[in-house]
Amino acid sequence: MLPERFDLAGVNAMLRRHRVDDLDALHAAIEESRDHLRPWMFWADQSRQDTAAFLADAVSGWESGAEANFLIVDSGDDAVLGGCGLHDRLGPQAREIGYWRRAGVEGRGIVTASVVALTEAAFTIPGTERVEIHCDEANTASAAVARRAGYRLDRIEDTPVRAPAELGRQQVWLTRNER
Repeated sequence: MLPERFDLAGVNAMLRRHRVDDLDALHAAIEESRDHLRPWMFWADQSRQDTAAFLADAVSGWESGAEANFLIVDSGDDAVLGGCGLHDRLGPQAREIGYWRRAGVEGRGIVTASVVALTEAAFTIPGTERVEIHCDEANTASAAVARRAGYRLDRIEDTPVRAPAELGRQQVWLTRNER
């Protein structure tokens, strides 16, 4: 089982598991960031009800061990800065990390620090040999996070377009457990 919280050194932020009472803060962060998220995140226009359903799934997924979703929050005031997750959808020896950040908090290194922390955590899960990050080829900001976190581009796959700015060419970034 992963820790419920990770302090992110040097970026005045932390990861913490979702709680049902995060609804107002999470939905406000998404609403404020819709224009920033819409090109890359198919869920950017979700309703408050959709956000509540996501939170319920995140909480139950955590409790069952099926998912490990986290909010990225400011260490000082617990403001929602983004979100990330460690997903078990690639088979028994691999995990995938996904992430998003709130508009206006770029340049702080919070997403890269989150990815580094989750990558280290992933390799504490017995049997995990690799971690992947998937992003569309046009999403250069997401690819830069993967690169800064020490991932290497493994391959590019043709995929269906799910968000407006996507090209349908998904980069698969990879890191392996060197322990």
